[in-house]
Amino acid sequence: MLPKGGINKMIKKAQEMQSQMEKAQAELNSIEIEGQAGGGMVSVTVNGHKELVALNIDPEILTEDKEMIEDMILAAVNQGLQNAGKVAEEKMNSITGGIMGKIKFPGM
Repeated sequence: MLPKGGINKMIKKAQEMQSQMEKAQAELNSIEIEGQAGGGMVSVTVNGHKELVALNIDPEILTEDKEMIEDMILAAVNQGLQNAGKVAEEKMNSITGGIMGKIKFPGM
């Protein structure tokens, strides 16, 4: 049985957590995370929502074969997405105190 006012405290805490999570979601949109491949010859910028916002290719590699360039682009994008996922997870864990465990948030 909950102590007097326990339900109200739980509801208030849940509302605070929801508000913090909404704020964190908005912050993730402005966070920029980089991924690189080929020693920085290909770099990407991803936001905290795992959306690709920039792709940079050093003109020097444009003389290389198509498959190698494609592989570097994929590697850079995948690295950026992985880094963004880690940032988002850390942000959410800082709010929930890790109580969510292994639960994955959609789009995170």
